[in-house]
Amino acid sequence: MTVAGAVEAVFRIESARLIAGAARIVRDVGIAEEIAQDALVAALEQWPESGVPDNPGAWLMATAKHRAIDLVRRKENYARKLAEVGRSLEDVPPPEVSGPGDIDDDLLRLIFTACHPVLSTDSRIALTLRLLGGLTTEEIARAFLTSEATVAQRIVRAKRSLAREGVAFEVPYGPDRVARLGSVLEVIYLIFNEGYAATTGDDWIRPALAEDALRLARVLAGLMPEESEVHGLAALLEIQASRMGARVGPDGAPVLLADQVRTRWDRLLIQRGFSALANANALGATPGPYMLQAAIAACHARAIRYEDTDWATVAALYGQLATLVSSPVVELNRAVAVSMSEGPTAGLALVDALAAEPALKEYHLLPSVRGDLLARLGRPDEAREEFHRAAALTRNERERELLLARAAGAGDAGHG
Repeated sequence: MTVAGAVEAVFRIESARLIAGAARIVRDVGIAEEIAQDALVAALEQWPESGVPDNPGAWLMATAKHRAIDLVRRKENYARKLAEVGRSLEDVPPPEVSGPGDIDDDLLRLIFTACHPVLSTDSRIALTLRLLGGLTTEEIARAFLTSEATVAQRIVRAKRSLAREGVAFEVPYGPDRVARLGSVLEVIYLIFNEGYAATTGDDWIRPALAEDALRLARVLAGLMPEESEVHGLAALLEIQASRMGARVGPDGAPVLLADQVRTRWDRLLIQRGFSALANANALGATPGPYMLQAAIAACHARAIRYEDTDWATVAALYGQLATLVSSPVVELNRAVAVSMSEGPTAGLALVDALAAEPALKEYHLLPSVRGDLLARLGRPDEAREEFHRAAALTRNERERELLLARAAGAGDAGHG
């Protein structure tokens, strides 16, 4: 590997910590990112001559912190000079130099800052992937099938909003902590879901995006070991990620859960998921939404065959989830589980009860599920109509092809 390649590789790994360490000093994530980039430039200039240091990450961190401290000192000197001539300037906090043991605290502060509720969901996702995922604007745009300009604008607006609102670079405590943590977990969850089942485009899955979210979930679990829902989210993503290799065929076409070759599921990720779920349960807290979803995923992971799934437990867990999260999507999933445990007639009754839900009006999985149940009940013409309706609603080309294939074979037994 060339020196330039080594610099870029180390920076990709260490960028979040560099930004977090600098942000602790300058109290502005936008400026902190610029300082981290300055450290990268310094490495590209010096390492070809001096050689790659034994601990390149520490070298970059020291360089970034020195630049951050110099910046704050320059501001303080400027403030004093203005004060001498009778002008006032907003107080500038003294440089705070964190020790090696504070790096994780800085990283946790950066996570909570990037996912602050003052930002829109799209902005939180873009800023998190930029600052914590180390993704370039181009990579984020490609992952979400949007333009670089759009992503760049979201990131710039997010930084400005954080500065304008005076968002503190801190880990929240007290009543604010629950709401803020919920925002962090939501961002990681949404990033993973877009990788696990792409909303739009020609690909059914985007593994790199799911891997970024999984890595963030693991980091967060390490930083917040006493939070059961953090472990619950990590467990959910580990188990879901274990299926990635089996979710598409050789040609990239989606493979439904019932048809997946379970020997292709990653057993190491499943065991990691079980361990994370055990950590969550060991804390003794009442299961939250992510713990319950992880428990559902674990039911699927424990089943050797699709037919062996404990659908009654899955349905019960969805019932518990529905009491915590008022969501018609959760109710739709519960209907699927009920149809598997009690029969398609019972499931169809629940699905039909959701037909008037405004939130599901354009949701393609409602007619998709209904089509499956109708096919299982031996009503192929109605099933075909539902699959065609679902195909017209989805924005993912691979999923559209699957639904049209289901419509063509509507006379066959449903797959769930």
